[in-house]
Amino acid sequence: MQDRFVDHARSLHGPADHGFAIAPNDAVDLAEVARAIYVGGAGALRVVTASGADLTLAGLASGTVLPVRVRRIMATGTTATALVGLV
Repeated sequence: MQDRFVDHARSLHGPADHGFAIAPNDAVDLAEVARAIYVGGAGALRVVTASGADLTLAGLASGTVLPVRVRRIMATGTTATALVGLV
């Protein structure tokens, strides 16, 4: 399959080219810092950002993509489901 963009540098402004399922955990960081989070099921999301800030994002609708660099999704305070890290 042809990929016209294989030689282009990745950018935070460009589309994600990889994703992984997220299981919220209060003690363990994600395998890699995500550049965005897809929320499959509505609810709240408690995250630790790449800079270390602990934030709760409430009232998220299903299908939301949050353009936030995240290193951890906390189990405590997270009610959103079907989370996917995008990189």
